[in-house]
Amino acid sequence: MYMELAILDAIQAHLRCNFFDVMMPLVTKLGNGGILWIISAAVLLLIPKTRKIGAAMLVALGLEVLCCNIILKPLVARIRPCDVNTAVQLLVSRPTDFSFPSGHTGASFAAVSALYFGKTRLWIPAGVIAVLIAVSRLYLYVHYPSDVLVGALLGIMLGWLGVWLISCWERRCRADGKAAL
Repeated sequence: MYMELAILDAIQAHLRCNFFDVMMPLVTKLGNGGILWIISAAVLLLIPKTRKIGAAMLVALGLEVLCCNIILKPLVARIRPCDVNTAVQLLVSRPTDFSFPSGHTGASFAAVSALYFGKTRLWIPAGVIAVLIAVSRLYLYVHYPSDVLVGALLGIMLGWLGVWLISCWERRCRADGKAAL
């Protein structure tokens, strides 16, 4: 944990500036509650051509909430870095849940991975936003680097799983003679 705090302290010492102090809280808000990704999935569900990928995103996001917020955070119960080093001035409200893994990052990468494995180029702009959200969690001193890394890896796996589950469901519907997405 010492090395992770050293990384966060280095970010504070070398990257902290007025521009990022304004931008990073705004970027992190994009990930609050996964709302950006939920709205994106809902829009994709409304368009017949992208309905399958929208469904895969929603499945991936649901799995991410289950794995990250319901299972892992309470199980690991890792204290946030801002609670260890209280000298750092937070630019956002102090989160009240546990630190590991990063839910903002997990949801972002679950959505982006569903787009990627669903073979749509929408993953590129979404990926840029996901990376910025992940970095914002470090800049804002609310997650350790390993929280963000595991959140990203978990999100990637769950994004793939969401696409796979929707594909399996669609194949089964076709085999049963039912309408699929």
